Amino acid sequence: MKSLGILTVLSSLSFLLYGIGWFVSPHMKSEFKRFKLEDFGLLTAVLEIAGALGMLVGLMFNPILIVSSGGLALLMFLGFLVRLKVKDGVLVSLPALFYMVLDSYIFCYCDTFTVKG
Repeated sequence: MKSLGILTVLSSLSFLLYGIGWFVSPHMKSEFKRFKLEDFGLLTAVLEIAGALGMLVGLMFNPILIVSSGGLALLMFLGFLVRLKVKDGVLVSLPALFYMVLDSYIFCYCDTFTVKG
């Protein structure tokens, strides 16, 4: 598997775990309350899970990978902005920034590979 494929799987599994985490972790729900965005917690979790599954399916169908990686990059950009707004520290904000950059990279270069079957 090419390195872009490995990065795609890494991002997908991370978002899948984070999305599922909202349903099982009281801490995740409390974070959305702290951000004053509790009405968007479920939507965010569903978008993370859908994006993660889309990226995995996108390994076979490139257009789905483009939409999924772009959507997750946008979601993480918004997450990073929320972290800045609530004045979270750099260390706490780094995961959102990291995944924004990672998914932006996948979005920009995913047309260079597809799994041919």
